[in-house]
Parts: sequence; structure tokens; C-alpha cells
Amino acid sequence: MSIKKYNPTTPSRRFMEGYSFEEITKKTPEKSLIESIPSHAGRNHHGHVTQRHRGGGSRQLYRIIDFKRNKDGIPGKVAAIEYDPNRTARIALINYKDGEKRYIIAPEGLKVGTTIESGRSSEILTGNCLSLADLPLGSTIHHIEMKPGKGAQIARTAGAHAQLAGKEGQFAQVILPSGEMRKIPLQCRAVLGQVGNLDHMNLSIGKAGRNRWKGWRPYVRGAVMNPCDHPHGGGEAKNSRGRVPVSLWGQPSKGLKTRTKKNPSSKFIISRRKK
Repeated sequence: MSIKKYNPTTPSRRFMEGYSFEEITKKTPEKSLIESIPSHAGRNHHGHVTQRHRGGGSRQLYRIIDFKRNKDGIPGKVAAIEYDPNRTARIALINYKDGEKRYIIAPEGLKVGTTIESGRSSEILTGNCLSLADLPLGSTIHHIEMKPGKGAQIARTAGAHAQLAGKEGQFAQVILPSGEMRKIPLQCRAVLGQVGNLDHMNLSIGKAGRNRWKGWRPYVRGAVMNPCDHPHGGGEAKNSRGRVPVSLWGQPSKGLKTRTKKNPSSKFIISRRKK
């Protein structure tokens, strides 16, 4: 995957970059694996805004992704690599030998015609899904479960990967993309390889309107609001009003640790990403 630049026909085009889509082999999604997702513009069933700065955006159809990878012992062939508007990674359409079709997150290097498998009998190849107990130490993995059978929750975005660092007792020691080392049950599954679309992080949006296409509305700084609307509001010129940066609700926004000290999952963290 490569990034292309546009001719500066307008000021916004001058710094805009886009995908070449050279890895995409199929433009229309599989009809049996899509469903509509209505836009709620950040509002709940009462009509109250529960997530600010959302609204508008292009209409999208949700692709149903197989996060569990539980078709053990049944080989599947990669039929196509497709674009998914709901995520930064590319997705792959898999035709299994029993006739079923599923979408998976496409790892780097996966090609059309490649055969993939899941389960203990799978080979150690990119795109195959095995439990952490069956993977060799040092493996580069993604699409990792946190609870057996729940489905993948870790390392699913474009370019993400983790590393299997060790095994001890009933847990595997995994180095996450953030640098955190965490214990994960050996029965949890992971997929070999790294998520594709590596250049996504280097993409330049180029203009504010492109975020509007994604459904993100403009963010207004608190310092330009009135005192009744934000703790940073009021004052002459760019006046900080003599207080630390806070959110709209008064929560300190720079450096305050918000993680609960008695969080039950703390026992699974071997070392934090911030040391």
C-alpha cells in the first residue's frame, strides 16, 4: 500500500494525501456480510448528546467481521482484499471449504488465493489463528483475545502488532503495541503477522472538511468560550485565568492519572507503558 499526493488545484488539495488502493481487489462488499448502521449524531434514545462533536458524515454499511476465528480445521481461501470504511485496516473475504464466507482483518502480506486455517492443526504462517499456547515464543501477532472465546480485542488497527514474549503457568506474557507487558490466558487466540495498511499513520488529511466526511464535527476551544460555558472561558485576549487545563466538567486534562487504583485487571499488567 502506498500513499498518493494530489495536484494543488485548490489550497486544501496542496497538502492532502490519499490511498492508492493498489491492494484492493474487490470494490463492492459481500451482500450477506453487511448491515446498515443508522447515524445517531452522538445522541442517545432520549435525544441528549452523550458524545460531543459527532454528526453528519458519509453513509456507511457495516462489514460483519469474524473476530472469533472459530472455524477450526476448515481451510479457507482468500477471495478478495476489500476496503472497510469503519476501520483503518483492510479486510479480507474468506471462502471456506464448507461454503461459508467470512470477513477477517487482513494482515500484511496476505494475498488473494492464499489458504488460511484456524485451530491447533494450523501451520505457523501469516493469517493463521492459533491459541497462545500453540504459538512459538517471539512470534509477531495481532487480533488477540483477552478472554477465551470472546473474540479479538487487542491489536486490530492498521499496522498494529504485538509480540509473544514468554509463557508461565496458565498465562502468556505479551508485549502490546503501547509497550505494556501484559499477562493473557494461554487459551486465548491470536493471529500470526502484523495488521496491514502500514502507511495509514503517515496520511495527511489536508483539510477540515475531510473529518466532516468521517462524521466528526468541529471542536471549539474552551478558551474562546464565555465563563458560563467552560472553566477556561472569559478574560481578555489569551488569558489562562490562572488555573490548570481542565475539561468542560472540571477534570484536569494534563497528567492526572484517572485509572482506578483497585482496578481488577491490574494484576494482569506486568509493566506499564509509562515507566
